[in-house]
Amino acid sequence: MNVRIRKYSWQLAPADVRNIRQTVFVEEQQVPPELEWDDTDEIADHYLVVLPDNTPVGVGRLFSTLGETAHIGRMAILPAHRGKGIGERLLHHLISEAADQFSELRLSAQEHAIPFYQRSGFHVCSDRYDDAGIPHVDMRCMAPAQVSNALESRPHPMLLGEDQHTWLFDSERTMTDLMDSVVGQARQRLWLYDRLLDHDLYDRPRFRELISALARRHRLSEVRLLIHDDRPLVKRRHQIVELMRRLPSRIELRLINEDYPVDDQPFLLADREGVVYRHDFYKPEGFAKFADGGRVKLLAESFQRMWDAGKGSLELRELPL
Repeated sequence: MNVRIRKYSWQLAPADVRNIRQTVFVEEQQVPPELEWDDTDEIADHYLVVLPDNTPVGVGRLFSTLGETAHIGRMAILPAHRGKGIGERLLHHLISEAADQFSELRLSAQEHAIPFYQRSGFHVCSDRYDDAGIPHVDMRCMAPAQVSNALESRPHPMLLGEDQHTWLFDSERTMTDLMDSVVGQARQRLWLYDRLLDHDLYDRPRFRELISALARRHRLSEVRLLIHDDRPLVKRRHQIVELMRRLPSRIELRLINEDYPVDDQPFLLADREGVVYRHDFYKPEGFAKFADGGRVKLLAESFQRMWDAGKGSLELRELPL
């Protein structure tokens, strides 16, 4: 459907923005008014969807609280205009608006709307919780720039186990966005093979957060780090090392045994579907796939052989607390 989307500050927004939220959230969904109207409205950008004849039909808001993260919220389409693709059009617009400025998008989704957001590059990142009497989950998109360029051509972009497309990268920024998107959806297993745990790639706050969350998820969580050189971990204290010390049964590191055959390309495996593969240890060039069980199985077998032949890090054992 042909619609236009207009952007306003809260102070200059027309009454239609408030009226649509009142109709959908307060009256239809019985959200208490004191929860619907909050201080965030003052700092958010508000978007109004109108038909060609200027009839207002939907709203949404976009705001930032942290430098690299933006939040989408209060998306609502009037009942008479649902099922026409207007909500998806609004969501795509918000993603595009944020893609150039933010490396991550977050939102709180009503449980029934999870598939709607998954079709546009978001994945669930929390347990279910209650908000105003309605079941919700948190969802995130960790590569909005890449997702924005693919929304019209790729269903379920970057959804682990669903997106069968190949995502190419030739820059560190794109590579880390894809890597985080894969790791962020792992439910149990993460296996990483590289020359070393480069600080720029693996000691980033967001990557550490993802590793920590995976390792703490449940008792069967497993993070394996297989590298050639552990000296940089000691010379410049790596925060992953601190995680290993706090969660020794969940995060383990081994060194390659050079007396056995080893792979010439680094890779990362998430559960049994996700893979990030580089063509060279020294270049950010390669591809990511979110639903490639066959390739993951072959790489996992190679990883397991190298892991079984590997050895512990004497440098880390002797590192003072």
